[in-house]
Amino acid sequence: MAAAGALERSFVELTGAERERPRHFREFTVCGIGTANALAGAVKYSESAGGFYYMESGKLFSVTRNRFIHWKTSGDTLELVEESLDVNLLNNTVRLKFQNCSLLPAGVHISETQNHVIILILTNQTVHRLLLPHPSRMYRSELVIESQMQSIFTDIGKVDFRDPCNSQLIPAVPGLSPNSTTSAAWLSNDGDALFALPSASGGIFVLKLPPYDIPGMVSVVELKQSSVMQRLLIGWMPTAIRGDQGLSDRPFALAVHCVEHDAFIFALCQDHKLRMWSYKDQMCLMAADMLEYVPTFKDLRLAAGTGHKLRLAYSPSMGLYIGVYMHAPKQGQFCIFQLVSTENNRYSLDHISSLFTSQETLIDFAITSTDIWAMWHDAENQTVVKYINYEHNAAGQWNSVFMHSLPEEEIILRDDQDPRVSNIKNQLYYVTEYEFSQEEFRNLQQEFWCKFYACCLQYQEALSHPLALHLNPHTNMVCLLKKGYLSFLVPSSLVDHLYLLPDENLLAEDEAAISDDVDVARDVMCLIKCLRLIGESVTMDMSAVMEMSCYNLQSPEKAAEQILEDLITIDVENVMEDICSKLQEIKNPIQAIGLLVREMDYETEPLNIRLNLSQLYGSNTAACIVCRGVCKIASTRFLICRDLLILQHLLMRLGDAVILGAGQLIQDQQDLLHRTTPLLLSYYLIKWGSQCLATDVPVDFTFSLSLKTCELSSPQTIVELFFQEVARKHIISHLFSQPKAPLSQTGLNWPEMITATANYLLQLLWPSNPGCLFLECLMGNCQYVQLQDYIQLLRPWCQVNVGSCRFMLGRCYLVTGEGQKALDCFRHAASEVGKEEFLDRLIRSEDGEIVSTPKMQYYDKVLRLLDVVGLPELVIQLASSVLTEAGGDWKSQATLRTCIFKHHLDLGHNSQAYEALTQIPDSSRQLDCLRQLVVVLCERSQLQDLVEFPYVNLHNEVVAIIESRARAVDLMTHNYYELLYAFHVFRHNYRKAGTVMFEYGMRLGREVRTLRGLEKQGNCYLAAVNCLRLIRPEYAWIVHPASGAVYDRPGASPKRNHDGECTAAPTNRQIEILELGDLEKECSLARIRLTLAQHDPAAVAVAGRNASRSHLWPLTCWPNPFTKWLVKPDVASLVLWDRAPHQAPPL
Repeated sequence: MAAAGALERSFVELTGAERERPRHFREFTVCGIGTANALAGAVKYSESAGGFYYMESGKLFSVTRNRFIHWKTSGDTLELVEESLDVNLLNNTVRLKFQNCSLLPAGVHISETQNHVIILILTNQTVHRLLLPHPSRMYRSELVIESQMQSIFTDIGKVDFRDPCNSQLIPAVPGLSPNSTTSAAWLSNDGDALFALPSASGGIFVLKLPPYDIPGMVSVVELKQSSVMQRLLIGWMPTAIRGDQGLSDRPFALAVHCVEHDAFIFALCQDHKLRMWSYKDQMCLMAADMLEYVPTFKDLRLAAGTGHKLRLAYSPSMGLYIGVYMHAPKQGQFCIFQLVSTENNRYSLDHISSLFTSQETLIDFAITSTDIWAMWHDAENQTVVKYINYEHNAAGQWNSVFMHSLPEEEIILRDDQDPRVSNIKNQLYYVTEYEFSQEEFRNLQQEFWCKFYACCLQYQEALSHPLALHLNPHTNMVCLLKKGYLSFLVPSSLVDHLYLLPDENLLAEDEAAISDDVDVARDVMCLIKCLRLIGESVTMDMSAVMEMSCYNLQSPEKAAEQILEDLITIDVENVMEDICSKLQEIKNPIQAIGLLVREMDYETEPLNIRLNLSQLYGSNTAACIVCRGVCKIASTRFLICRDLLILQHLLMRLGDAVILGAGQLIQDQQDLLHRTTPLLLSYYLIKWGSQCLATDVPVDFTFSLSLKTCELSSPQTIVELFFQEVARKHIISHLFSQPKAPLSQTGLNWPEMITATANYLLQLLWPSNPGCLFLECLMGNCQYVQLQDYIQLLRPWCQVNVGSCRFMLGRCYLVTGEGQKALDCFRHAASEVGKEEFLDRLIRSEDGEIVSTPKMQYYDKVLRLLDVVGLPELVIQLASSVLTEAGGDWKSQATLRTCIFKHHLDLGHNSQAYEALTQIPDSSRQLDCLRQLVVVLCERSQLQDLVEFPYVNLHNEVVAIIESRARAVDLMTHNYYELLYAFHVFRHNYRKAGTVMFEYGMRLGREVRTLRGLEKQGNCYLAAVNCLRLIRPEYAWIVHPASGAVYDRPGASPKRNHDGECTAAPTNRQIEILELGDLEKECSLARIRLTLAQHDPAAVAVAGRNASRSHLWPLTCWPNPFTKWLVKPDVASLVLWDRAPHQAPPL
């Protein structure tokens, strides 16, 4: 059955019109020469549409790959759109308005040359030629980026629409049909633009524009019937003898086939004859009566064949095919011919096939060398599209196309639904003083919703009006051109085909495609008929029960039981009896159900990836088509699984003996039931994702949710986002890397490509497959709300990628500010590390080196994530809980305890930070953390905590850190000396405290030569004296390095002389012991310096650099004209303390 999945028995229409934004057309006005006096709107034609495909659109490495143009005419307006399935085209829409003219139906013809794309346009008064650059010639490096290209319409504004070389008025030629509805145009090998119009006499007028780059005159030639005898017969023989009931031979359908140096013009005339002219020879080469191929043509003979249609198709290997549609009341007939060349430049038709149809109104049809595609309007004004292989279809059975249906005309609102129609607010604005009951408000709300809904339906119905078929024979792609949008036809799988197709349209080949075993095939066919009967009986309310159970994470099996009970209760047409009787015909239900379940299961191995063809199917249009195809498959399969669940419960109710026969166990039924439920939920999840819109995200998005979002170019679902961002490259690489892939390496086949692409996308989306690409894409593109909803729908029943889902759900909770929930998810995900591919990639270090166990690496990643988000409490909580798992791994222990210390310190938990610091097993990390603790607490001025910590086994390290900081920073802005002094005093180590303050004072005297520095120096010496007075006299001393040695301590900056050069370090270090009396004398000298500086600011520079006593003596004895003598006897004796007796100055 899987091998038959590619059987193209039916197609499905895909459209994204409900989410497509209106196109922004650039508008241009074309003023025809000589049409100013014509009455605008004097002639009205019906709307028409058509398309053009590039000759190399099916080649894999062509710049025009998957690229085409489609157009629509309405009155005097022509809309042109260039589409690409590979890249997004810029400036690809143009609207041309022809003043005082009306465009002929199908009056647009597009051709391509090596350098140009040429558009030939016919109105009822003028002809026009537009020259545009060919895609292969227009692109320069500045015009092309990865996902966007310029359209050929980019520079259409530079075209001169009034250029007489490319625009001409149709001359008033006698015999030219004034209100013709048909035309043809082509480009000759010489570059001439040729326009064909029918004449009233049965001939054809051809207007020729010379090549755009060669001067020349416009010419008109009339192609008349070449046979003189035929003209004589028409003029003299009675119509009864000629068999002609007076019908005109005026052409009403024209088509052109270009050969090497000629053009064959085919005309289907009102007399039901097909004629062929040679433009080169200007003669009619063939005339064939189409009524000869119609079984009963008496009624047609009397009526003009105005409803007939003509199409051509050329195959390089098979030649030219001609398709003619013969219209008759309540019936139509397609005749397919092949043009055959005979001697003497004569041609004939080889009749290949005649096919009949009962549809009345044919909108359009197209042919290839094997198929006919046709589009009708049926009696209910619904669009019907079918196709048939006219060579190998003896039964004449048309294949169906399942059309995109419009929404239901009536919608049922449940009590729990709130339409929230904005119009209601406006209406309630004027009755604010009137109190509404809940029921009145509900009725008013529903009334306005229904009006709005009806307007939307009318709008969609108008836009969905079909205009034409567009068929590309190079890729076999078929599109429907509608009034408001473009839709694509893609093949449906065999399962979907059998489920959607009515019984009367099933053929023997459908049964043969299921299985080679006839009994198995019949069982599956009968099973699907039962499913279809159930599906037709399920009401909208019942269907909503199943969908709501899936969305609300309830059991689908219980929902199926409830629906079955309701079906049995309301069974007034005995449908359930018919189902039971059909079940009796199934020989082996378990085997048939198992085969169907296996066919719908996309669980598979991961794809082997190889990147290439980076732009194939990279446009927004292609993404929409592929993802709409996946959505259609998922929606259909969901219905199949729903009906299958109901049917299985019916089998359970009927009992084992009645249906299954001997040897079948109830356990088999239970197993199938438990296999069907995940299948239904998987398709529901894919369907949900295909309808869930992605959120617009700014480029600089962070974890803050307060940022304004930027608007995307068009809304897209999360599945489309996944296809464009991730899946497309994986799929295309896989398709073209498989040795047995059914894809040509040089050509593209649309049915094969779209089917394979949709199937591989389903595999990547399948919830039970091991890969996590879809979830990673949502997380990487900040679709956190959608990702959270997806995982919540997935989690209760899917046991694959449990850890990965938990981790991503934690990321979602972080964004929404639910940190504790996020932490719980991260903890649960840890148990799956080493088992899931996503988590393994998550913990893989950049250099590939494994520094600890996988679980510890995972926790490290999570801790970093929590740190980045700014949740230190959660970091501490997680790191503390992980400590037990680290066990004897001292590196992990050190990392975790360092992390705990850091975040406790950041939070101001000083005691907890110190406790964590003392438990760090790595001495180097512990020292770093200790240094950080000292610096941070000093910056916060939390010195009491810093001093009072016990520092067990860390005392010397703390002292060294504070000393180093004290000697390295500015003395006047930082208080590290005072901190160290307090540190020693708190521990009753007064000698060290005095040493610290003495050093502090010495440095102040040398480095801070200001009044403030002198004040601080005096205080430092006083503190040092007090410290020594607190200890016993025999220990009241400190060590004082010799002069200059204080600067050689660790952390001290190098000293320089007046020239800026570093002074040489002293070679010998001289140690001096200072006792309490020495410190008291230094303290007194400091007071003298301060007193001098206070009375004479000029003396600060001398007094403030630790001046000797000999330098101070002149300062103390020099009279000040404004003050008394400053010297006292005790001071003088202190100053003379270190001088020899013969040097003492007189008192």
